[in-house]
Amino acid sequence: MDRRKALKVATIVASVLTVLCALYIMINGLGLSDKYDFGAGAYYYTDIPDYQDVIPDDAYSARLPYWIYVVLFLCWGFLMYRLWVWIDRKR
Repeated sequence: MDRRKALKVATIVASVLTVLCALYIMINGLGLSDKYDFGAGAYYYTDIPDYQDVIPDDAYSARLPYWIYVVLFLCWGFLMYRLWVWIDRKR
């Protein structure tokens, strides 16, 4: 079996498995909260009544100073920009 055919078969298998897993999750109602009467797609902050009471303020605590996260974010942005420029030159 050549590489192209193997990749095509792997893609089809992965796609079918993904759909089957999604169907299993939907049929069994996994990930739903019994406390709320809306579906899994509505679990975004203000869609949840009184979400401040559901999600504690101290759920995430940063271990590094805030400025380090800002610098890392800016560095990531710069690297992605350089990658984009490099890819654009290759075309």
